[in-house]
Amino acid sequence: MVLIRFLLRRLVMLAASLLIASFVIFAALYLAPGSPLAALSGGRTLPPASIRVLEARYHLNDSFPVQYWDWLRGALHGDLGVSIVLRENVSALIASRIWTTAGLVLYAAILIVLLGIGLGIVAGLRPGLLDTSTLVLTAVAAAIPAFVAAIMLILAFAVQLRWFPVLGNGTGFLDNVRHFTLPAVALAVSSLAIVARVTRAAVREEQGRDHVQTAISRGIPVRQVILRHVLRNAAIPVTTIAGVTVASLIALAAVVEVAFSLNGLGAYLVASAQDKDLAVVQGISLVLVAAFVVVNLIVDLLYAVLDPRVAAGGRAR
Repeated sequence: MVLIRFLLRRLVMLAASLLIASFVIFAALYLAPGSPLAALSGGRTLPPASIRVLEARYHLNDSFPVQYWDWLRGALHGDLGVSIVLRENVSALIASRIWTTAGLVLYAAILIVLLGIGLGIVAGLRPGLLDTSTLVLTAVAAAIPAFVAAIMLILAFAVQLRWFPVLGNGTGFLDNVRHFTLPAVALAVSSLAIVARVTRAAVREEQGRDHVQTAISRGIPVRQVILRHVLRNAAIPVTTIAGVTVASLIALAAVVEVAFSLNGLGAYLVASAQDKDLAVVQGISLVLVAAFVVVNLIVDLLYAVLDPRVAAGGRAR
């Protein structure tokens, strides 16, 4: 029952966050310099009759509250308007590209969780050369921006070694995986390093706790102590950093998609902003914010599962 109340509170907060985000997104683009008519006309001078038709079709003469309410009401029904440039439904344009971004972020998230947490646990449990090497490598990797990692991976594995393709999404599941491997690594490398370092530090801290040392001194098997006490208690900070880094991938994906010519939401957002296609920019921004909020909701639920005190009234300290 406590968990259900916790979930309901988080759902209310999610709805409020999305409502505020929708207002900020619409208001920011409404106040942005430039006129939608310029994009609609392609910079040409239109006769007054054509201007009136465009203003009526896109509700450009309506007040800000009316325009926002119409857009929000449509968004709640899955209608994000019509692209100014392509004259197509924005929802359909987003739907045709959303799985590229979702697949890329999911692939990178899997790499971060499996390799980052795994490497951090091994380094934390086995001090020595492996631990030192992990610290050095992760310190370097954490400082590499996604676009720099993309360039390095393209030069090494696509141009020189020719192991992986460099452009496009591919066709079929296995071909998709091959095409997404380099972009996913470029997207994940910095976050993976950060997660590994935090995991290592959390495991080391839990190993030094009094109750862990007491359990070992009483003859409890070390494997059992590690599983029940060290890793379980270290899971809270690890979940925190993993959730934050995975959520940040949603925004960083745009850089990688442009570098690898992937037909995803991030690359389309950049192109739409350059073309001043406001309806598409608004729609994609809302979808990305919604995805970010949902990821954070999932992280909060993991908190509640790992530590019931979170659901009861506050996050564990």
